Amino acid sequence: MEQEQQPESLKKTLSPLMLWGLGVGYVISGMYFGWNAGFKEGGTLGMAVAILFSIIMYSTFSFSYAELACAIPKAGGVFDYANRAMGKDMGFIAGMAQNIEFVFAPTAIALSIGAYFNLFFPQVPVLAIAIVAYMLFTGLNVYGVRAAAIFELVITILAVGELLIFAGVTLPHFSVANITHNALPNGWAGMFAAIPFAVWIFLGIEGVANVAEESVNPQKDISWGFGSSILTLIGLCLLTLVAAVGVSGWEAIVFKSGSGETSDSPLPLAMAKIVGDNSFMFHMLITVGLFGLVASFHGLILAGGRSTFEFGRVGFAPQFLGKITHRFQTPGNALLVNMVIGIIALLTGKTDQIIILSVFGALTLYIIAMVSLFVLRRNEPGMSRPFSVPFYPLAPFLALVIATFSIIVMTYYNLKLALIYFGLLIVCFGIFKVFKK
Repeated sequence: MEQEQQPESLKKTLSPLMLWGLGVGYVISGMYFGWNAGFKEGGTLGMAVAILFSIIMYSTFSFSYAELACAIPKAGGVFDYANRAMGKDMGFIAGMAQNIEFVFAPTAIALSIGAYFNLFFPQVPVLAIAIVAYMLFTGLNVYGVRAAAIFELVITILAVGELLIFAGVTLPHFSVANITHNALPNGWAGMFAAIPFAVWIFLGIEGVANVAEESVNPQKDISWGFGSSILTLIGLCLLTLVAAVGVSGWEAIVFKSGSGETSDSPLPLAMAKIVGDNSFMFHMLITVGLFGLVASFHGLILAGGRSTFEFGRVGFAPQFLGKITHRFQTPGNALLVNMVIGIIALLTGKTDQIIILSVFGALTLYIIAMVSLFVLRRNEPGMSRPFSVPFYPLAPFLALVIATFSIIVMTYYNLKLALIYFGLLIVCFGIFKVFKK
């Protein structure tokens, strides 16, 4: 079925290299923080199993999602796919889940940016730094997608380089005893509790689909962007986590020194064990480490703006959100509204809970996307598919099963946050049904 021509269109400027920069950049902050909370729950063994399933899920999901993005290259991502496959109601739910992910994920990263910066300037409050970061990078995204993507590419390359330097410094001090020590502190139940933090490591790669409309050749380049990004990220994940835990065990990178509070800066904790906290190498890690956080923060702001923009463009949200700034041809209104919501969420200061809410949104997105893929394969076999997922139907089926299992387990272990998340979805859906003509 042909979709109506939309009056507001985004500018096509993104090259394949920029797509790789965005794909890796969306995710790379997951290597810098957040994952260490999973070790508190599962230890090295429980977290390792959770990460294994996360890698399988994201590998199969990425190539499955690439098929949808190449066939339907629209800024709304899963919203557009579900809308075409299963109708407006499911499209709305998918879009809201995506919006929740892309609003809360940058909020968690902003708090970590504040925590890293606070290591240099303890007198500057973490919250103040986070708010300034939100305003600065929202402004850059309003200015233009090409400038935003070039900036993203540069800081992503720096962030990848920093992870390689970190591994080079820490791996010579690796000890198997540190990996095996207290490997399963909470039994196998801890492995299930670690799932959201294993998912967090790769969360955000789906944002590549949201810039498909701004790609020079989306039918060709989007699949390359997904594939090159996920392979890079899997390698960085394994290298970084093994190096970090191998220095002094998982407890040393989970808890802030002298307290039982979970740290938002695990890599500096690991590095300090080797070079001290006043050395040039330590301060360089913090400085360049900020680039990794900024890459994901900035990239997810970019993707989130496109998601909210598409919601407004089709009339599923106030239509002013679907307007572009005619000077810069960017979704300025959507970006600014997302910023305001994100700053409000910052005031809670609960990084781990914000991460879990974001993961709930992501897993809902993955489930609906894989169902949409199966439905479109059945109902529209003649649809143009410039890229087809390898090993169909096994690949999307694996992604669907692991995502479904993960969200069930997360609900069990985080019942209060699950009620907040699903309650928000239900309330928004009710408003949609009442006011949508």
